[in-house]
Amino acid sequence: MAPTTRDEGTSGAVLTLPNLLSFLRLLGVPLFLWLVLGPEEDAWALLVLALSGITDFLDGWLARKLDQTSTLGQVLDPVADRLYILAVVVGLGLRDIVPWWLALSLPLRDLLLWGLVPLLRTRGYSALPVHFVGKAATFNLLYAFPLLLLGDGDGTVAELAQPFGWALALWGIGLYWWAGILYAWQVRKLLATTERRHARSSGA
Repeated sequence: MAPTTRDEGTSGAVLTLPNLLSFLRLLGVPLFLWLVLGPEEDAWALLVLALSGITDFLDGWLARKLDQTSTLGQVLDPVADRLYILAVVVGLGLRDIVPWWLALSLPLRDLLLWGLVPLLRTRGYSALPVHFVGKAATFNLLYAFPLLLLGDGDGTVAELAQPFGWALALWGIGLYWWAGILYAWQVRKLLATTERRHARSSGA
């Protein structure tokens, strides 16, 4: 997938309804961590994750419906996804719901990819388009961790949630790393086929 400059139809607007929803979604990240690690109110934490999923759908749908797709919105959406994933794995790791190898494997991949950003900037880009595999990985993970949190309880629902949660988590981790490998390969191809430049603008 080739890198692009700013997508057609995007704007530099900040105060839009989709962006407002994205900001509200970001505010839910520290709230989730406090609920999980402080009072351990798992039901409320699950509600925060559910609302995050709803707003994630709504901000994209409204951006297209109202023709309010913006450069800022294209940055906020994946940032919010990654912050939620990071918050959930840290919270579940500290609660001993998931092992630390799992909790560390996701931010480690992101850390490695962030190391590629300076290389992209030598070609005038700050990011590459999100790959379908990456979207599939995020989808799996954002459903897996609420199920694992639910599976930490007692009763039939918890017993059913745990295996489904682990299945989605393992698939999600595999896809997350595969998407990272594809991204690194794209960067390698870009470096090999594009001359060094410093004055090219790029939408995130």
